[in-house]
Amino acid sequence: MKNIFRIFLVIVLIPVSYLVIIILFGTITNYKPEPIENISRIEGDFYLEDTGKVYTAAIWNIGYAGLGANMDFFYDGGEKVRDTKENVRTNLNYITQWVRIIDTIDFILLQEVDEKSKRSYRMNQLEEINLSMAQHFPFFAYNYNVKMVPLPFLRPMGKVKSGLLSLTMHVPQQTDRYSFPGNYSWPKSTFMLDRFFLVNRFKLMNGKEFVLVNTHNSAYDDGSLRAEQMGYLKIFLNEEQKNGNYVLVGGDWNQCPPSFKDNFTGHVFDTSNVSYVPENYLDNSWQWIYDNSEPTNRRVMTPYTKGKCPVTLIDFFLASGNIEVLNCQTVPMNFKFSDHQPVVISFRFK
Repeated sequence: MKNIFRIFLVIVLIPVSYLVIIILFGTITNYKPEPIENISRIEGDFYLEDTGKVYTAAIWNIGYAGLGANMDFFYDGGEKVRDTKENVRTNLNYITQWVRIIDTIDFILLQEVDEKSKRSYRMNQLEEINLSMAQHFPFFAYNYNVKMVPLPFLRPMGKVKSGLLSLTMHVPQQTDRYSFPGNYSWPKSTFMLDRFFLVNRFKLMNGKEFVLVNTHNSAYDDGSLRAEQMGYLKIFLNEEQKNGNYVLVGGDWNQCPPSFKDNFTGHVFDTSNVSYVPENYLDNSWQWIYDNSEPTNRRVMTPYTKGKCPVTLIDFFLASGNIEVLNCQTVPMNFKFSDHQPVVISFRFK
């Protein structure tokens, strides 16, 4: 009986001790960004033209080069924790090449860019992308900075450092990180993302500002976190509109645009966990910009097969009424290198 009791104690104490140590370590090393953090402030007379010039912008959640078409993911109902090193390298090479090809685009907003994370085999994706974009100024901030993600229990994700990267061919006068309010309760919050939006401010010749926002809103919550984040963003957007500034928001919203209706061909629209931005979120002067003929995101519950894997549209732009959007197109890649697809627009200031 004593031996059985000892064996029982070992079986119980080892996982309990592991859990306590992990929570303690996560709490001590928890990343705690300020509500607003300045990333860059540049002195000088740098202006954007505000009369007739056409600008271009692109958004892409690159999925840390680890969520290509062959992948399923445990957090989305699949089984795998990470792809092979060879596949991650192939995906990253293509992503870097694609970004290099579009180096004439004025503003490129990327999400889920890793910096030496275990899930992407400690490849410095931030550095590789920056080096490939010599004509652009890079601005980066973390939304995932955890020393040890303990899930899944037997195959933990480990260290994750990842964030949003905004690349611009033009010089912003200021760049700031705005933390979204709200988070999961402790201790889960110590291992989850610290969501935010990244703001570049550019001077215009007419005395106003062009405010470029890169966002990545919450996923995998019951909707309460997204609602809190959207409320905070709404206050920010209305204040910029009140000041007469020109505002363009782009990124992965993890929800569909208001009243979205897809026009996908050969795809299955994901209705299992769909949510929408409220119709009355902003006044009618604001414009929701997307291409409803192509999905931008797919569920990673299984490897991707067109017509079988559920898809949706959660990557899009929002523009203030003083911006004229000329074109919007999703770039179809069959989700080969990421679980998201890029979206490109052209626009000019009214």
